Amino acid sequence: MSLKIVVCLKYVPDATGDRHFADDLTVDRDDVDGLLSELDEYAVEQALQIAENADDAEVTVLTVGPEDAKDALRKALSMGADKAVHVEDDDLHGTDAIGTSLVLAKAIEKAGFDLVVSGMASTDGTMGVVPALVAERLGVPQVTLLSEVSVEDGRVRGRRDGDAASQQLQASLPALVSVTDQSGEARYPSFKGIMAAKKKPVESWDLSDLDIEAEEVGLEGAFTKVEAANERPARTAGSIVKDEGEGGKQLAEFLASQKFI
Repeated sequence: MSLKIVVCLKYVPDATGDRHFADDLTVDRDDVDGLLSELDEYAVEQALQIAENADDAEVTVLTVGPEDAKDALRKALSMGADKAVHVEDDDLHGTDAIGTSLVLAKAIEKAGFDLVVSGMASTDGTMGVVPALVAERLGVPQVTLLSEVSVEDGRVRGRRDGDAASQQLQASLPALVSVTDQSGEARYPSFKGIMAAKKKPVESWDLSDLDIEAEEVGLEGAFTKVEAANERPARTAGSIVKDEGEGGKQLAEFLASQKFI
């Protein structure tokens, strides 16, 4: 029986870009380029390695987002994933982590799965709670923050590294895992992979396909939302200290005034 792996991806604003909030205090996606969240690339890599070590496996990549989110899916497909699912709906605008977990769980169930793989967090929200929320909605065990993961004999196994010790964890399939940026470098898409990705299937679903009402997601259904935001003040010019024998003293006084020492 084929091992069905679903990888959850997020299309995020480029952190190096000039990001702004829109009038409704959601991120203005039209004002900045987007890309596949770097932490999710590790999830794709681990899913592909698991598939390569299995007798028969299929890797589906899944994202929830605007039209441009297909770019994230295409990158994952060019890395080696087999097919993709894109959930897009205007009513998803402003959806928070809890609403996102609902959409992901419904889409994962519709796609069919034995193992769900995700990154440890997104590089924009950095909350890190969505994997646990999805596992709860799916009713499956979660093994999160793994720096090493494998599947064998119907079980997923992995290592979680902490500050003082490492834990060896395992769970019966179906299950969900999240992996850290210590799990291994993600492969670069080859030219052959990029060309092959253009022919791989990308399904598009909306809320009606997942039996989700608009009121359950978006800003209207959000449990959390931004109430106010102010732009970061421009960086001021630094102070120059001319060392005429008192430079060390002036530096110490500055550090003390800023409570650094």
